[in-house]
Amino acid sequence: MPSTTLTAAAVLTATAGALTYAALSAESQIFGPTLIAPAKPNEIAITYDDGPNPAATPHLLEVLARYEVRATFFLIGNFVRQCPDLVRQIAAVGHLIGNHTMTHPWLPFHSAARIREELSACNKSLEDTLGAPVHYFRPPHGARRPYVLRTARELGLIPVQWNIIAGDWKPIDAATIASRVTHGITRNQRRDRASNIVLHDGGSLALDAPRTPTVEATNQLLETYKNTAAKFVTIESWAPAEPSHPEAHT
Repeated sequence: MPSTTLTAAAVLTATAGALTYAALSAESQIFGPTLIAPAKPNEIAITYDDGPNPAATPHLLEVLARYEVRATFFLIGNFVRQCPDLVRQIAAVGHLIGNHTMTHPWLPFHSAARIREELSACNKSLEDTLGAPVHYFRPPHGARRPYVLRTARELGLIPVQWNIIAGDWKPIDAATIASRVTHGITRNQRRDRASNIVLHDGGSLALDAPRTPTVEATNQLLETYKNTAAKFVTIESWAPAEPSHPEAHT
């Protein structure tokens, strides 16, 4: 094979790798800024994706209340419509609620119209249920392209990623989940960063996903850090109090 062909193939491979990293790496900022975690190593934000879930979310609320900890819940619009009372319960006890799209698709592979509909329809479901605007958005799987982030900001949403993910959507036990999270917190503290943890109180395919290990792991984590210098926060404490108005991004 001629050297020019090899060079072109190498460039294409490198480009594809860079684009994949930009689209899927949680901490990449290549496609646009996202909220992850500031230089506050003692702060920890627990976030939950894919709810609301009647099989797990109420149990999580009990655990969080026991330790007087507020968390952030990124909710799927279709489930919001099916469980409005549970959504209102999450908000009523002081937790932060964010947009996790209407149906949990891989956004980068869809049209601009579908992307906008996923975000705007979830916003509407949440705002109709809560009677208040939503300001935060987490893309399913963390996957995005520039249009995803631009659309979120046009809708008044701050995109949020993470720096710890425990893989609790898989069939693993509570001890493994908790261990992965504590190792991540230690790593972030060494990097002088706060910890933004992704856990799952639901499953993207249907309601009533079994999430008992996540509930148990949450209890273990809160027990581990209750008498330490750790401070549990919601992600809004790391972002401007008022997101930019949609008109500013046209």
